[in-house]
Amino acid sequence: MNCRPGCGACCIAPSISSPIPGMPSGKPAGERCLHLSERNLCGLFGLSSRPAVCSQFQADREVCGDSEQEAIQLLGWLEQATA
Repeated sequence: MNCRPGCGACCIAPSISSPIPGMPSGKPAGERCLHLSERNLCGLFGLSSRPAVCSQFQADREVCGDSEQEAIQLLGWLEQATA
């Protein structure tokens, strides 16, 4: 599966514990990443400063569902289940 352009769920729902430029402590679950644009595109995509956890994320129907809203719900559930 390819990422849905403009979804951004993986930049909102999960927590990120590794440092992100401008977010040295990472980000809490449910908070938009500082680098997520209004169009829900990653401002760090393709840059070496993009955290490894972000670069390694692979879109999959199991976690992305069929829509942005479903992805937010699934990723949020996974965040809670693994906390």
